[in-house]
Amino acid sequence: MRRTPNAKKVKAGVKENHFRLEFMDTTLRDGEQTQGVALTSEEKLTLAHVLIEKIGVDRIEVASARVSKGEGKSLRKITAWARKTGVLERIEVLGFCDLNKSADWIREGGGNVMNLLVKGSLKHLQNQLKKTPSQHVDDITKTVEYCAKVGIRCNCYLEDWSNGMQEKEN
Repeated sequence: MRRTPNAKKVKAGVKENHFRLEFMDTTLRDGEQTQGVALTSEEKLTLAHVLIEKIGVDRIEVASARVSKGEGKSLRKITAWARKTGVLERIEVLGFCDLNKSADWIREGGGNVMNLLVKGSLKHLQNQLKKTPSQHVDDITKTVEYCAKVGIRCNCYLEDWSNGMQEKEN
């Protein structure tokens, strides 16, 4: 969920800040959000329709790139429906700093928005990726540049950022 400035209006000589609050739902992405629950691609499509058209959620993250063939099948079904109904820009996929692999998987599934998961703490960076901060920034840069080249809009999300801030001395 994020709060973004929408517009400043002037009314009776007073400037007011107006914000738009957006909601992004991750229910359809397999993983920690739905422990022990395995939805079929048809169930995911039905839920995507309900979340977007009935409830009015702004954006939905529907898959994790390259996790399984089932995730790919679900992505293709959801993006076909979303393209047909004009809501494709509201369908997002979790992707990784893997240069072109996640972006290509998303494109092949009909998507065009990647939520790029980047490490926000030195602990995760060193223990999970076995990389230095400069190596990770280089991978992020190359991944984002590739996304731009192939028409994938890219949002970046810091994983474990709050823990990373605890580690920082200043």
